[in-house]
Amino acid sequence: MPYRRIGSTAVGAIGLGAMPLSIEGRPDETRAVATVHAALDAGVTLIDTADSYHWHADERGHNELLVARALASYGGDTSAVLVATKGGRGRPGDGSWTVNGAPGHLKRAAQDSARRLGVEAIGLYQLHKPDPAVPWAESVGALRELLDAGTIRAAGISNVTTGQIRTAHALLGDGLVSVQNQYSPAVRDSEAELRLSAELGLAFLPWSPLGGIARSSLDGPSGTTSSGTAFHHVAAAHGVSPHRVALAWLLSRSPTVIPLPGSSRPSSIRDSAEAAQLHLGADELALLDAWSPGGRPGAESPDDRPAEEPSSGLLVPPA
Repeated sequence: MPYRRIGSTAVGAIGLGAMPLSIEGRPDETRAVATVHAALDAGVTLIDTADSYHWHADERGHNELLVARALASYGGDTSAVLVATKGGRGRPGDGSWTVNGAPGHLKRAAQDSARRLGVEAIGLYQLHKPDPAVPWAESVGALRELLDAGTIRAAGISNVTTGQIRTAHALLGDGLVSVQNQYSPAVRDSEAELRLSAELGLAFLPWSPLGGIARSSLDGPSGTTSSGTAFHHVAAAHGVSPHRVALAWLLSRSPTVIPLPGSSRPSSIRDSAEAAQLHLGADELALLDAWSPGGRPGAESPDDRPAEEPSSGLLVPPA
C-alpha cells in the first residue's frame, strides 16, 4: 500500500476506524480480531481508537483493549503500526456522548489509555472534541504536558475549527501532527480545515469518510449498480464498490488526507484498503468533486457506520 505521513511517521494511505468493533451492534471478538488482522494483511498501519469506544457504561477502554489483543495475536510484524487513540469524551451507557476537556481528566485518560494499549508512550493521542466549558488553550495545554512528560509521542485534535487548529499549532508546534474532522462525499464543511492542515503540514484524518455512499453490490458483469450517484457511476466503470471510489476520491483531495473507514468485517476493510491503488482520471475526479447529495444521499450500511460519532451524539446520522 502507498504510504503517507503523520508527523515523522509513515503509515498506509488508508487507516482502520476501529469504533464499530466495540459499540452497539459490534461483532463477536473472533470477527473483530479477524477484521484487524485483515487490515494489517492489506497494508493498513494506522488504527484509530478512543477510550470512549464502548457500549456499556462500565466498558471504558473496550476498543483499546481489543486493538491491543488483536495486535498481540497477529502473526506478522506490527512494529510499523501506529495506534492513534483519543481522550475527552465519555459514554454513560444510555447512548449519549459526553465531553470533558479538563486538563486533569485528559492527563489521567492518556495514562489509562497507555496502560490499556500496553505501551510506554502512545504513538498519537488526540483531543476528541473541544469542551465548551473549558478554555481551548487549557485543554491543548494538557497535550503539551503529555508530550513533555513522554506519555505521548505526538498530538492531534478532532472536531475542530480553523481557529482552534491555529491555536493548537501555536501551543504545540511540531508536537501537533493531525486533525481529525468529519469529511465525506456528503459532508464537506471541513474544506477550510483540510486546506489549513495541508498548509501547516498536518495529516487530515477524515472520520465517517463514507457518509452518503451506499454499499451497493455490482449487478453482474456489466458492473451497473442500483444507486445513481456519481460515485456509483464511476464505480461501475471500474467494476469496484462505490465505497472504494469514495476513499480514492478522498485521497485525491490532498496528499495529507488519510481516511479512516470504519469496518466490522474483514471483507470490508480489504475492499477499503484497495482504494489506495485505484486511479481515478481527471474527468472522473471533476465529476465527483461536483457531486452533491441533494435530498437523497445513499444510506450507510450497518457494517460501515461512521468511524466517529456525529456531533449530534447519535451513532448514525438521523434520517
